[in-house]
Amino acid sequence: MNEAIHRWSTDAVPPAQRLDYWVGAVCEGFLEMDVTSCAGGSFAATLESAPLGPIVVNQVRGSAQAVYRTRRAIAQSRHNYYYLLCKTDSAWVTVQDGRSARLLPGDAVLVDSRRLYEFHLLQSAETLSLELPTAWVDAWLPDAGDRVARRIDGQSGWGGVLSGFIRQLSPQMASRPPVPAELLTDQLGGLLALALGHGVSQAPGEGRAALRRRVLDATRERHAEPGLTATAVARGLGISERGLHRCLAGGQGDGDGNGDGDGGTTFATALTAVRMQAARRMLGDARFDRLGIAEIGFRVGLADASHFVRLCRRHLGATPGELRRGRLN
Repeated sequence: MNEAIHRWSTDAVPPAQRLDYWVGAVCEGFLEMDVTSCAGGSFAATLESAPLGPIVVNQVRGSAQAVYRTRRAIAQSRHNYYYLLCKTDSAWVTVQDGRSARLLPGDAVLVDSRRLYEFHLLQSAETLSLELPTAWVDAWLPDAGDRVARRIDGQSGWGGVLSGFIRQLSPQMASRPPVPAELLTDQLGGLLALALGHGVSQAPGEGRAALRRRVLDATRERHAEPGLTATAVARGLGISERGLHRCLAGGQGDGDGNGDGDGGTTFATALTAVRMQAARRMLGDARFDRLGIAEIGFRVGLADASHFVRLCRRHLGATPGELRRGRLN
């Protein structure tokens, strides 16, 4: 087991002690909560947890159970978080603020640990739970408190994209992320804002479009910087990171005819698109044939050559070598 992954399992104790052990594991791995189960002596569960930048990726497996965040537990907690949960194998129910959401496999839901909630995991506890700092969520969703216990449709629209992204996460991946953690968490935050329908409607339309053009232009200008983040671009433009993400999520046309103004996007998506456009141009230009593949990747801001190859295959339909050979043949 990777040292970055923390693991709790009821296999460590006799059957009669498993539910008590699990309550302790939940309180240690998450927050103070009460847990009940109808599984009796057959109860079993595991929790794996690993940090990914500012967030924590938790994966729960096990028997059916009900989880309660009580007033006593809230009073005892030293820290609080939002949790974004996704369950893919069966339906379940979340309750918070008197609102009950019946969630289908693949749906997601946001809850706030500062308020009472209930999870009714009716058939199993197979759940991915992302622990999100409250300040991090508030930077993406100014009205996050009004969005709790609302079903995020995991089958269509931005909710489907968010669900697909969440399901790619795991404690194992978090412990060894394939790209910088900041890019992954930026992507998550942008998709969360899009899925919950939070654009930039409060700002004048013309101002939104102008700000979006500035953000995209700055991203193009700085795309060759390895590890470029939304924070760095926002700082360079003298705007807040939240403003940057919200203007991109708002989907205003930028008027330059290149197609990047159609619909909402995220910073990570826009940055990758710019880098792939630059890579396609250099691989298609004979003047760059003297450069190796790794050097091309470095020039578009991707210091990891294998990651550059994977992105080319995914976004350009072929590896850099194949693209170059296709032009030469």
